Amino acid sequence: MQLNRRHLLLASLPAALLSPRARAAGAPPKRWVVVLLRGAIDGLSVCAPYAEPSYAQERPSIALPPPGTEGGLIDLDGRFGLHPALGAMQPLWAAGQLGFVQACGAPTSSRSHFEAQDELEAGTPGIKTTPDGWLSRLMADQASGVQAVYTAATRPKLLSGAASARAAALPGAQRAPERPALGAALDRLYAQDPRYAATWQAAQTGRAQMASALETGQSMSGAGMDPRADPTADRGAPGANTLPATARRLAQVLRADPGLRFACVELGGWDTHARQGAAQGQLGGRLAPLGRGLATLAQELGPLWADTVVTVISEFGRTVAENGTGGTDHGHGNALWLLGGAVQGGRVLGEWPGLEPAARFQGRDLAVSTDYRAVLAGVAARHLRLGDAALTQLFPGFGGRPLNVVRP
Repeated sequence: MQLNRRHLLLASLPAALLSPRARAAGAPPKRWVVVLLRGAIDGLSVCAPYAEPSYAQERPSIALPPPGTEGGLIDLDGRFGLHPALGAMQPLWAAGQLGFVQACGAPTSSRSHFEAQDELEAGTPGIKTTPDGWLSRLMADQASGVQAVYTAATRPKLLSGAASARAAALPGAQRAPERPALGAALDRLYAQDPRYAATWQAAQTGRAQMASALETGQSMSGAGMDPRADPTADRGAPGANTLPATARRLAQVLRADPGLRFACVELGGWDTHARQGAAQGQLGGRLAPLGRGLATLAQELGPLWADTVVTVISEFGRTVAENGTGGTDHGHGNALWLLGGAVQGGRVLGEWPGLEPAARFQGRDLAVSTDYRAVLAGVAARHLRLGDAALTQLFPGFGGRPLNVVRP
């Protein structure tokens, strides 16, 4: 028998990824790709409220110029503009396949990367003890042949729980750090002696920063490296520069197996406390491959894109005002992205609270006017046809109305 490219791809996949229906014919199934941007991306630069005077006033060195000027934003609707580094995504906006929900986030106010990420992935803001992830709960409600892939070194909390056995790493995913058990044991050992604890922690931080710099092609002493960023906030997630290649692999496996319905993509490097930049700089340098990677996914999925939803979300936003080092600090409200042929895009959704000091959360941050669970519940309800009882199990404690973000 002559082997074609598709046969070779299927043969290379782990057994856990091959469903009994892998070669079955039929209509393309509904798919959902969740992209986690670890480190808290600045949504006020991604989908910038350029028409509001406070935006430029509070960000004298990092505010994006208005549309039509050098290095300016790509106009979306006369109020908001897309960061110019995301130009690869503009055709998706024009086609109604890209949208944003501004001032979106959790109703709680944790500024800890780790707490906020755990609660986001659990789908239970304010509750730190939820053991499983909301995507795992969603998978448990699906048919037995439905599976998921993830792209980072280890399974994310988003996919932990009863359905975790139905998720596997994407072929070619980043390898896990070597000997993690030994590292954890050394952490505990040195923590017992304050004479060595600080030195050990500094060494680990330096190692993480060096790994991040090597991965993203940045210099440790150059303008691209943020000395205040917390490298552990990435939780081992690769940088945005890896996404174009990852998107191609992800599209290949999704095309090959109709049983693969869900994917979790993790990308780190968004903790921009210093030297964030405007059109050019640290943030723009990471947004460009992010935009190219998402556009690549749309292109490589081909006809499957029509039945796909991609949600891009981060643990929280960043401060309205830039800080003294040309960056932004941990904030509250953010912009949630929606992409896909199934998305009702071409819109910036959400009630906009404004950036005036009186409207800010705790006087410093973009307020949250849309609970992120309303967006995710809207995708689950309209894209996957989940009923009210199933939605209650998916996001326990959430009593809001799902947001209509998907085409009927």
